[in-house]
Amino acid sequence: MKKITILTGTFLLMPLLTFAQFGEVDTFFGKLSTFISEVLVPLVFAIALLIFIWGMFKFFILGGHSEDEREKGKQLILWSIIGFVMMVSIWGVVNAISGDLFDDNAAPDTPKGPGVNPSSGPGSHSGPSHSGAR
Repeated sequence: MKKITILTGTFLLMPLLTFAQFGEVDTFFGKLSTFISEVLVPLVFAIALLIFIWGMFKFFILGGHSEDEREKGKQLILWSIIGFVMMVSIWGVVNAISGDLFDDNAAPDTPKGPGVNPSSGPGSHSGPSHSGAR
């Protein structure tokens, strides 16, 4: 049974290996990450914003006469704020990791960080030139 599973897995992964030679897998994952970051993430943020607004509506307008409705609205507001904080923090961590690991434009020895000027590394002269002729 284990041999059948290994053979099935090998045959299922074989197209990925052949497509990887032509760059199709790379473009697929590039398009997938673009879809996630440009469509899915803003959609989730919009849904969380709508839930927050609905919670405020339930708390202030619908729950004006009922303590139970006010409590439901308060819970919606609380959970939507927790969702916002988690989404922003996870999004920041993912962008930090993907920016550092998958940045094709940066040279491997380029220093990163706030206030670091990559053009002023060793061997480059960014200051005034000191030529002998005046």
